Amino acid sequence: MSSGLFVRIFLLLITLLPVGAQADLFGQQKGFVPVDQAFGFDFSQQANTVTLRWQVKQGYYLYRQKISVEAHDASLGAWQLPQGKPHRDEFFGDSEIYPQDIVLSLPLTATQHNPTLVVTYQGCAAAGFCYPPETKTVPLNAVVAKPVTAPSSQSLPPSLPYTPLWALLIGIGVALTPCVLPMYPLISGIILGRKQQLSFSRTALLAIVYVQGMAITYTILGVVVAAAGLKFQAALQNPILLTLLSGLFILLALSMFGAFSLQLPASLQTRLALLSNKQRGGSIVGVLCMGILAGLICSPCTTAPLSAILLYIAQSGQVLQGAGTLYLYALGMGLPLILVTLFGNKLLPRSGPWMQTVKEGFGFVILALPVFLLERVLGEVWGERLWALLAVSLAGWAFILSVKSTKTWGRWLALVWLVLAVIAARPLQEALFTFTVTATVKPSAQQFTPIANRQELEQKLNKPHQSVTMLDLYADWCVACKEFEKYTFSDPKVQQAMSGMQRLQANVTKNQPQDVELLSSLKVLGLPTLLFFDAQGQEIPHSRITGFLPPEAFIKRLPTAK
Repeated sequence: MSSGLFVRIFLLLITLLPVGAQADLFGQQKGFVPVDQAFGFDFSQQANTVTLRWQVKQGYYLYRQKISVEAHDASLGAWQLPQGKPHRDEFFGDSEIYPQDIVLSLPLTATQHNPTLVVTYQGCAAAGFCYPPETKTVPLNAVVAKPVTAPSSQSLPPSLPYTPLWALLIGIGVALTPCVLPMYPLISGIILGRKQQLSFSRTALLAIVYVQGMAITYTILGVVVAAAGLKFQAALQNPILLTLLSGLFILLALSMFGAFSLQLPASLQTRLALLSNKQRGGSIVGVLCMGILAGLICSPCTTAPLSAILLYIAQSGQVLQGAGTLYLYALGMGLPLILVTLFGNKLLPRSGPWMQTVKEGFGFVILALPVFLLERVLGEVWGERLWALLAVSLAGWAFILSVKSTKTWGRWLALVWLVLAVIAARPLQEALFTFTVTATVKPSAQQFTPIANRQELEQKLNKPHQSVTMLDLYADWCVACKEFEKYTFSDPKVQQAMSGMQRLQANVTKNQPQDVELLSSLKVLGLPTLLFFDAQGQEIPHSRITGFLPPEAFIKRLPTAK
């Protein structure tokens, strides 16, 4: 066998070995590839569709929740990331990853001058090595604007389970609140006027006309607000505005819980009521005018739900949907009134504490809207935690109501709500666990002297010392870095082995320009990475450690003073 053939066979066998085995064979660091080789990124645009592609190298994976797309001088339609593979680790809990190639299609609805997409993603090697967040700027070609067919994913997540039919149910629910339901017998009498004998068909017609008058007012509101919203869709993609909008929804919800009263000024309501009373009951025209004016008189129970719906319509920018949503909302409020007018008070449920319960229940419905908005700003992980917090709050509220019930079934229902609260609290438990683990592993960072940039590193290395200097490159998003903190650096034998070293640590969690410059100057691909320098400030050859090592293996790799 020739020497050349022997070498080729030997090299072939080496390539078949695992990456870690190759590193150990040569006594060097693990052979992790650069980020662009681990996750090959590419893009293309065909007309109004932009396609993003990632070629994921075997043994590596991307985090689903770390992929984000931000449009600059452009508007995107609804889009959604493909389902990922479930993944769990000790520090970050449950997540989804892409261990294989992925393709993402984004619909462009409009572009302005020099439109671009800013794409951010982050991934790791399965062997325990994470890359800093990577950002790519994608230039876009101009497109012809087309109507938006769904709420933009940049303002609301594509998973928003909202249709105009929900407005019908909300309207019916609002009709059962303590501010509205007791007024229906009085309104019914005003609609019919002083005429005591009316046919069933005439009575039905007058009731329907009154409700249609209300619907006219609300439908016009929906059209105006949606049309105005079209001009501000791009602005509503801004995280700051989304956060402010979420805060407004929270205030509306608090009004449903009785924190404050939200309604039109009393003087304006009085004028509208007097104008409505001047209309002649029993007359179709008069009843229609009554309904139109009634739509403008908002009680404390109706203002918050109506405002929430109007805000949702404003960000969607869909005129037809806005009109249809408000029409169905008015129809939902009017259905109980039609029944009362036709069949009298017998159909009305008795007033009681349950009406206040309905009102408070709408507070939780409104609170779902800021969660949808904040999920886009904060990401999926915090989105899950917010949903969990809302679910636990709802279950806790229902639990208290069930405990107070005098019915036996109410007590059993309390147990059901308690179980649901425990189940819904899982993301919050994981967040608390992550916080606890972080709090327990952070003290070991006190063993290190922090540095912020390359200049500070040079100052520490040039300072006279007779020992080896170890530089730990750390980030909160690096799982293996946390493993080093918890399992390796905290080990007494490791601490003794490092006692004679000058220990430095650079926290590059924020991936700021100075962090990028530091990693680049040191030729660091990702984390965790530990570098060792001699007393002259030169990196010790073949001493670099990448990837997690348990205490005993770590001690064996530590260089001695030179």
